[in-house]
Amino acid sequence: MVVCGDDALAHRLAADLQDVYGERVTLVVPSAREPHRPRIPPPARALGRAGALLGRVSAAMVRPAPLSSEAAGDGAEPAEETLRILEAAQPDDAALTEAGIAGAGALALVYDDDELNIHAALRARRLNPRLRLVIRLYNRKLGQHLEELLDQAAAVAALGSEDGGDLEGIDASTTVLSDADTVAPALAGAAVAGTSRVIEADGLLLRAVERAPVPPGRPGEPGLCTLALLSASANDPAGATGSAAGDEGPVLLPDAATAAAAAGCGTVVLETVSYTGRPIRRRWLRGRGAPLASLFSRRLRWSLAGVVGAVLALAVASSLTMGEDPVHAVYLSLLDLFAINDPAINAPAPRKVLQLLTGLTGLLLLPVLVAAAFEGLGTFRSASALRRPPRGLSGHVVLLGLGKVGTRVLARLHEMGIPVVCIEGDPEARGIALARRLRVPTVLGDVTQEGVLEAAMIERAATLLALTSEDTTNLEACLYARSVSPRLRVTLRLFDDRFATAVYRTLRAAHPGALTRSRSVTYLASPAFAGAMMGREILGAIPVERRVLLIARFDVRGHAALEGRTVAEVLRPGRLRVLAVDTSAPDDAEPDAAAAAPPPPTEERTPAQLVHELGDDYVLRPQDRVLLVATRQGLGELHARNRQPAAARRSGAGQG
Repeated sequence: MVVCGDDALAHRLAADLQDVYGERVTLVVPSAREPHRPRIPPPARALGRAGALLGRVSAAMVRPAPLSSEAAGDGAEPAEETLRILEAAQPDDAALTEAGIAGAGALALVYDDDELNIHAALRARRLNPRLRLVIRLYNRKLGQHLEELLDQAAAVAALGSEDGGDLEGIDASTTVLSDADTVAPALAGAAVAGTSRVIEADGLLLRAVERAPVPPGRPGEPGLCTLALLSASANDPAGATGSAAGDEGPVLLPDAATAAAAAGCGTVVLETVSYTGRPIRRRWLRGRGAPLASLFSRRLRWSLAGVVGAVLALAVASSLTMGEDPVHAVYLSLLDLFAINDPAINAPAPRKVLQLLTGLTGLLLLPVLVAAAFEGLGTFRSASALRRPPRGLSGHVVLLGLGKVGTRVLARLHEMGIPVVCIEGDPEARGIALARRLRVPTVLGDVTQEGVLEAAMIERAATLLALTSEDTTNLEACLYARSVSPRLRVTLRLFDDRFATAVYRTLRAAHPGALTRSRSVTYLASPAFAGAMMGREILGAIPVERRVLLIARFDVRGHAALEGRTVAEVLRPGRLRVLAVDTSAPDDAEPDAAAAAPPPPTEERTPAQLVHELGDDYVLRPQDRVLLVATRQGLGELHARNRQPAAARRSGAGQG
């Protein structure tokens, strides 16, 4: 495996491939000492801590640690060198060739620059058509076109090569992922009370819900299965001391006995969600369209309505006193209103009085028309300006940082209909244009300066979502917001795990009545990139405190750790659990035909059956597809268990 990148995601991805999947990895970085962030210069006060942290990460990764018996399986020989670090300023042909791209199985391009990733992907596809590509791109539409282009290039290379038959059996697919899109649902869910993390797979809607500790002797609410037992630090408001997980971390994927014995600690339970099919009501959104209420103020609209009513009253009076046709009376009143009618010198007295009153009304109409013109012009001019937080706003989410991640989270919160107030210090930030287009209130300023959080009405907010790239900035905003609103729900983006643990414990002791969550973007996004490099279909990640559970989909056929085994035999407490099985394929399907046939359309497929519907004694068939929830180590162990029989078959074939 070859990983090319210039930030923390490349280092995290290389560590996952090495430690979880046991792969030999070549890491191509601008510098082997630290993950560079050329676009975001850190402040001087954070250089010491960041340098020490990145030094520890680099030292741990340079060390060629062999695979453990649990990750590699019993009897597996440890690799002599599982990680090689190569320094290269750019991923050009020379750097890719030196990294061994010709013999690599997969390449991940996770630079922070989309253009650099595209150029490197085109070079890599030309150097090795057999290569599986995983590309990090922020532009969604460009990513779709790039996938089609590179897959077509691989197919053309396979047809034109002499060993085209061998190329057809190799997975040379292209996967384009965005770390911002991957983590946006989890961050948005952590910021909103009652919002669960929902994953859709094989017609099922599953959500992970955090439940408060249940007192001893009282039964808990039913659920599909228990995903984790939370540590004591995760249940701040409940003051759950003596948790089964303790302060060291959560217990992931416990067995039934452990879950039943863990009284007095919070849990993460998986539930099914039923779709009601209720249509979404479309409403006017500010900034979309130009209704009258958004163009003119209420006072001006009432003034205009008064003038129109006066004209109609004068027209009715003229029709009654002069005996004229109503339409003609309205016409004469309008002429008098705009002072373009002849003076009523020889007309009767009522006509003279009505003409004078109509002329006076016309004088009153003139300032109303001028005010309407100025207000309409001001509305159109302010359409491109950022909105200020409206008065009386409360219960909203304060979103700090409108970078790549913050922009995606803002879009997700807006889709959910949640009021948001953004804070950004850079007027040219990526998410400013989106906030302007969605008419989301935005405060421009440094959050560390006094008055910025107050301008976002932090004292009335329900949640603070700090997503800047600097741990110290996020923490400083959290501490100041807690001093204003002690019970504020806070979600921090933190990179350093030890720093996050210290924040957990300190804030729990200082503010026992509030919830604090910390999320690492690289930690949440890395499993999806690693799964794509391994040819796995990682459907989603469920964050549990500072750890992650992965939802993956596997084809049973050809997988020795799954094929012919019961659901109970596949279960490994703490590492792996089968959630559902897709049994839509018939029993009498031919092996080759079943493997080659494309899956039926989504609307024609029946939802997968949950494990409790099939039973633990159900034997997995080759044509089945399973939905698994696993830890990183669990997926690596499953891969290693499948790799051993394949290696045995190859050695036996060689001896034969």
